[in-house]
Amino acid sequence: MKHVETVVLDSQGLSAWVTQDRKTLALFQVFHDMGADLVICANTIVEVSHSRVDLPRLRWALSRLKIEPVTDQAARAAAELLKAAGLHGHKYAIDATVAEAALRQPGPVAMLTSDIDDMRTLCGDRIRLIGI
Repeated sequence: MKHVETVVLDSQGLSAWVTQDRKTLALFQVFHDMGADLVICANTIVEVSHSRVDLPRLRWALSRLKIEPVTDQAARAAAELLKAAGLHGHKYAIDATVAEAALRQPGPVAMLTSDIDDMRTLCGDRIRLIGI
């Protein structure tokens, strides 16, 4: 695997870490060995939170991540990404904020995502996408 400086997790990436998915844990070991930073967008926390989530494990995972806030400026930039991609609506809103946060990170950047097609539309070839 090529060196990456930053790894952004979408909700499925974070969920896979919290549930200790073996494939995801193996990827995290590779990223750790590279010295890559792990990043999420703040609203990803909302997206992964539900009644069955292991809260202690989620809190532990969050303590090891850089959490990017969704500021007014970030929201406007995410809206511009949606517009440029020809997308709109709540279906793509969180994906757009995750993509915007990823595009702001020090590169090279990889993203663990279950939404390869949507993220490719939003990020183009600027982010290396790894399917979960």
